[in-house]
Amino acid sequence: MITDWSDAYANGKYIAGAESFPPRWAAEAEAYRGGLGDRAQLDLPYGDRDRQRFDLFLPTGTPKGLAVFVHGGYWMAFDKSSWSHLAAGANARGWAVCMPSYSLAPDARLSGMTGEIARAITVAAQRVAGPIRLAGHSAGGHLVTRAACQDVELPVADRLQHVLSISGLHDLRPLLRTDMNETLHMDQAEARTESAALQTPRSGVSLTTWVGANERPEFIRQNDLLANIWTGLGVQTARHHAPDQHHFNVIEGLAEAGSPITKAFVG
Repeated sequence: MITDWSDAYANGKYIAGAESFPPRWAAEAEAYRGGLGDRAQLDLPYGDRDRQRFDLFLPTGTPKGLAVFVHGGYWMAFDKSSWSHLAAGANARGWAVCMPSYSLAPDARLSGMTGEIARAITVAAQRVAGPIRLAGHSAGGHLVTRAACQDVELPVADRLQHVLSISGLHDLRPLLRTDMNETLHMDQAEARTESAALQTPRSGVSLTTWVGANERPEFIRQNDLLANIWTGLGVQTARHHAPDQHHFNVIEGLAEAGSPITKAFVG
């Protein structure tokens, strides 16, 4: 029985050298952006607020479609600038990759973030034709699976093909018992509404849930939970536990065209 829910959702304290990851992410992201030249279209607006911007990384040649990656940070940290290098795998496979920032708590509610990501997808899709595939890490996994739910307005939903939730959070009710809710300010109603596991998925969208086998038990439970529930709602689902990976390195394969996680993202 879990008695300390804040600890159950803590990641960094259980990862050796956790403090080294964010600066490395930022440096690798900057290097990737710098090497793309005019194939990196930066700070494109999808709204009027400061963080309502996305970067678009184009492949060589005509894109096969639009791949969107939404970052994590427990809805409280990071922006698009730390993850550019994770576009490399999908770019190499011929996909345009959109990476949005979004407003963070406590300045925004989770319901507002859900709307922002839906808007970012819609605006980016005006620039890139073809199918749309979504991926998100941690809190980003929450946001992309919400975009795949019927109650979220998404004008380009007919183009949405697949969602990859990496270490995603799909039932937010346990987070009401964590210290982070002092910043998120969720109540029971919002936690229910914003839980993809408690919503109806769009028809025709497939789902992959992906988690590191060495992650905290709650992230493994959350990963398997959504795949289980959406299977029962008629969604084609797959779930994967990546051997020897934890919450911070589970995303690294997205930078490689031939990695299993990139193939799960863009086929």
